[in-house]
Amino acid sequence: MAMPSIRSMRGFLASSIGVTCAAALALPLTLPATTATALPAASAGAGTKAADPSAQPGISGSTQSLPLVPLADERAAGAPGAQGLPRQDVRRFSLVGVVWDDPDTELHGRVQVRTRAAGTGAWSGWQDVETHNADHGPDPGTPEDSSGRRRGATAPLWVGDSDGVEVRVLPEASSRTPAPLPSGLRLELVDPGRADTGASTARGTDDDPPLTGPLNAETTAASQANALLAPLGATEIPELGRADTEDELFVLRAPEMTAEQLAKPYIGPRPGITTRHGWGADEKLREKEFLYTKHVKAAFVHHTATGNNYTCAQAPSVIRSIYRYHVVSMGWRDIGYNFLVDKCGKIYEGRAGGVAEPVMGAHTLGFNHDSMGVAVLGTFNSTSPPTKSVKAIGQLTAWKLGLFGGDPGGKTSLKSGGGNLYKKGTNVRLNVISGHKDGFLTDCPGQLLYGKLGSVRSDASRLQGRP
Repeated sequence: MAMPSIRSMRGFLASSIGVTCAAALALPLTLPATTATALPAASAGAGTKAADPSAQPGISGSTQSLPLVPLADERAAGAPGAQGLPRQDVRRFSLVGVVWDDPDTELHGRVQVRTRAAGTGAWSGWQDVETHNADHGPDPGTPEDSSGRRRGATAPLWVGDSDGVEVRVLPEASSRTPAPLPSGLRLELVDPGRADTGASTARGTDDDPPLTGPLNAETTAASQANALLAPLGATEIPELGRADTEDELFVLRAPEMTAEQLAKPYIGPRPGITTRHGWGADEKLREKEFLYTKHVKAAFVHHTATGNNYTCAQAPSVIRSIYRYHVVSMGWRDIGYNFLVDKCGKIYEGRAGGVAEPVMGAHTLGFNHDSMGVAVLGTFNSTSPPTKSVKAIGQLTAWKLGLFGGDPGGKTSLKSGGGNLYKKGTNVRLNVISGHKDGFLTDCPGQLLYGKLGSVRSDASRLQGRP
């Protein structure tokens, strides 16, 4: 959006009088109170409990939740106490995960699944599901954490359109007295549904079209959160050149900027971003209200650990599946990440509330406050991340951190909300662009993606025009 009048006024508004004028200019453009107001602390976790929406009309996708049972020795590979399900037919699905009752209990063992492809009837070999997923989630003691709906869970695994499944959960064999498996183990089978029809008919096929149906009240509210960046109901927020991005920054953040920042802002060009409407988010699943912090001081980079066996055309289905798994199966208020990036470098809006706003996510346990989480779809422990994905992280962080004056190559301090590396209340000095493992003892974002963060910082700094 070209704003030549605003551009010509920037020098004048760098003065103290100008800052006051900027505040007056920005006020009429603020979001409506119904969508922009943070939840009160007492009610932030409130809302209707997310049940299996498969029986509710008009809601895309479904979740099958199957209780695991003790396995006979021949199926448990000799592991006493193993649980699972024998090979069986099920309704079609594309993503799997295992959940259990207590979100604070870790699963010490191995989770393996094999699935039958719906198209060919061929069974896959055994695939490992990442079990260490406690490093993601809302900060301890927050309303989202203490809602009573959360469950422990493995990472989700994308398997594609399937109609048969077998699963085994094997207790850790390295100890003479292995820890018992968590109680209430269930297999979650997620059908992402179809983005444009609301029907459970397209389960991760390669022809996932954009959402074209009418807006409902929930989708309208989510779209209004991006009202300054794109028209109501837009599927894409378009990329913006450097000069226009600086003008947009002026409109969005002028009251909070110093005179120096107004005179010479450091911000990268806004990249194109697929909205929640664009990837087909069912806004009836999440809690209605949005939750904000004050700043975005750091960006944490993640991988989704869902595997790399998806096409770029399937990415919206993968994201819808993760969203449903986070909300319906794990009991979170919304998808945990603020942004997601696919293997072709396409950027997607994550948790609702506005891509330019400091939306509080559930991505880095203990450091969700004043930060953003960016997750690349895939698993990068032994597979290198695509160059396009790495480039997209640099573009996104150069823009989003720039909105809040963040230096991608610098350091910042965040106060820990509690975790396995830092006690609650500890002030921690971190890179402005950090990996998940910098804030929590975890393998995420995978060693090979973590090794690319230096390049991300350099690219983001360059895009911001920093010396």
